[in-house]
Amino acid sequence: MKSYNVCLKDTVKTFTKKLFYSIFDCEHETEYATYLEKTFIKILDTLEIKNGKTLWETFKTELPEIRRQLDLDAIAFENNDPASHCLAEIYMAYPGFHAISIYRLSHALHKLGIYILPRMMSEYIHGITGIDIHPGATIGESFYIDHGTGIVIGETTIIGEHVKIYQGVTLGGISVEKSLASTKRHPTIQDNVCIYANATILGGDIVIGANSIIGANVWITQSVPENSLVTYQTEIKIRPKKNGIR
Repeated sequence: MKSYNVCLKDTVKTFTKKLFYSIFDCEHETEYATYLEKTFIKILDTLEIKNGKTLWETFKTELPEIRRQLDLDAIAFENNDPASHCLAEIYMAYPGFHAISIYRLSHALHKLGIYILPRMMSEYIHGITGIDIHPGATIGESFYIDHGTGIVIGETTIIGEHVKIYQGVTLGGISVEKSLASTKRHPTIQDNVCIYANATILGGDIVIGANSIIGANVWITQSVPENSLVTYQTEIKIRPKKNGIR
């Protein structure tokens, strides 16, 4: 019977936490560096992935750019959320920002052709925040997630810049078939789109045009032109009072 080293999940959890810390805690950057490199190589060796040292050196060169992108994300949070008091609060207390941070780190690894480790990283943060972002998704700058619980962003999703997404949003595929693995299965969201709570957008050919607003609870399986407003219409009936009792 083959062993799958599932205890590696604990190692990846600690690695992911310290990698996140190292991006922002500059005073401890040197302290984390040796641990991160050794652990990264150990994880890849366990996963039978070669050239761990070279892959780590390549990944390290991406970190300054990832930090730049995350700083823009944090500013987007501060600019959009009236409940925020300062940037420090975003970095230290916002689950949406935490999820985006791990996404950007795991995405960089995914682009290097490393697949299992980024998925393990994304599942770690999914368990903490309730936000499920596949490391293969492509997400532009100044990305803002409000609340975030229940968000699902599929592998081939493309999201532009200055996009806002609220809790419960699904950017998914219409059907789940292994034969579609190499095709674009998830939607494209263009720049400056706002998607409100529990909206569901499905399909690889679906494009949500720039500057559009997608209202709460809508179900979309066809493309939406630029500058659109899409809402779900519901009828609310309130019983009239009868003898003072509803």
